[in-house]
Amino acid sequence: MNVAATVLDLRRFRAELSEPVGFVPTMGCLHDGHLSLARRAREECASVVASVFVNPAQFAPSEDLADYPRDLDRDLALLEEAGTDLVFAPSEKSLYPDGFDTWVDVERLTDRLEGADRPTHFRGVATIVAKLFNIVRPTRAYFGQKDGQQAIVVRRLIHDLDFDVELVVCPTVREEDGLAMSSRNTYLSEVERRAATVLYRALQSAESLYAAGERDASRIRSEMEKLLRGEPLVRPAYVSVADVENLSELETVDRKALVSVAVRIGKTRLIDNTVLPPGEGLV
Repeated sequence: MNVAATVLDLRRFRAELSEPVGFVPTMGCLHDGHLSLARRAREECASVVASVFVNPAQFAPSEDLADYPRDLDRDLALLEEAGTDLVFAPSEKSLYPDGFDTWVDVERLTDRLEGADRPTHFRGVATIVAKLFNIVRPTRAYFGQKDGQQAIVVRRLIHDLDFDVELVVCPTVREEDGLAMSSRNTYLSEVERRAATVLYRALQSAESLYAAGERDASRIRSEMEKLLRGEPLVRPAYVSVADVENLSELETVDRKALVSVAVRIGKTRLIDNTVLPPGEGLV
């Protein structure tokens, strides 16, 4: 497995790879959710590239950039074990040199849900994804459903800017108790970790209501919020039942919907989602 720290080195190694190339962008602190993407890419592509880069542009000044967990040596060992051929692990200066002043904005999809709470977040996401697509030139890009809005924004980015990339969205990987795997789970205390399972229970309640014939989106939101607020350590940020195409809130679940939640538990912000009807893919 080769490791590139600069764009020039990445392109030199990339020229030697067989096509098709699968790409897994990450911010490191890898868990089995990330590795499931690398393994899926390995199954479907002749070559696999991953990136490890904690993107400062998607963090607001009040967020946890300085504290975000980093362990590159561990990440490289895990990616090699998963069958990755090439890892791009650049410095911040490599991707945002002095004088950098070009940004990518995906409008409308990013002014709600995560974007409402974190107004600069998706500008940072869209910019780094566009840069990585241009640098790596992948055939397929692998993202997890856990970051559902992000996947929908990347789909729009690919469409609107004519990237020749196939988006592959893979199922959320969960712990045994249902908590979605996330690098930020490491911030949780033992008692907070137990409380965090309420996110999955809230999503399960939405699936159960839908399976029982409920189509009133406000009733689904209400039942989910009731569950979340029943956990004293949890402060809900939003509960959403939205159209997967434009993320507008639904009154009636009469089309495919992204059901998503965001909460704060202590100092940690967690998100999760499911799709209705259950079993449907996100994109």
